[in-house]
Amino acid sequence: MNKRKLPKNPNDLAASLNYSFKKQELLLEAFRHPSYVYEKDSQGISDNQRLEFLGDAVINLAISHLLIKSFPEIKEGDLSKYRASLVSETGLHYIAQELELGDYLFLGKGEELTNGRKKPSILSDAIEAFIGAIYLDGGFAKAFRVTTKLFSPFVDKIDTNKSINDFKTELQEYAQEAFRLTPEYKLKKETGPDHNKTFYVAVSLKGKPMGKGKGKSKKEAEQNAAQEALACLKK
Repeated sequence: MNKRKLPKNPNDLAASLNYSFKKQELLLEAFRHPSYVYEKDSQGISDNQRLEFLGDAVINLAISHLLIKSFPEIKEGDLSKYRASLVSETGLHYIAQELELGDYLFLGKGEELTNGRKKPSILSDAIEAFIGAIYLDGGFAKAFRVTTKLFSPFVDKIDTNKSINDFKTELQEYAQEAFRLTPEYKLKKETGPDHNKTFYVAVSLKGKPMGKGKGKSKKEAEQNAAQEALACLKK
């Protein structure tokens, strides 16, 4: 019988970022996927969705501050594009991978069996929940410091003389040249209140699923789906 993998101690991850939690329950909550809490069927513990909601806002504010400081001459429209690229599911997933964040997650049996520790959507949500937990535990200054530590290397690599990657255009050109096909995007679902929706999009080629993505706008979700499709096709 396969035993469920025990997650690593989240305190070790926090310590690697020079932060120590005062409220341990907040830290644990940040790493509890809904599938884990559902299986426990307990009113006593919470999953990380509320912290994810909060962390999303904290990261957006912190990145906005960081970009304004780093690029004093750049216009608002370009700053928005840079921020969208950094805080997209793809960007958050990359940072989560660098932290090996999947090793700290509390997952239900189903997600464990389907390799949930490596799923971009689960990892990007968890990094948002983690930052949200730091914000509640230590305030914005501490959350800003950790966010800056995580994102600064990527901000430093931004080339303001180049446009942000347009994965939709790249996918369309690739698909036309290689297969004479046009990618088709379909909105699968949308969640959240009107002022803070999350969109889920799938892209296919001649009916064959090629990629999925989510975002705070349909456009962002389509870009993330196109990026995943490109990675799949180029393999």
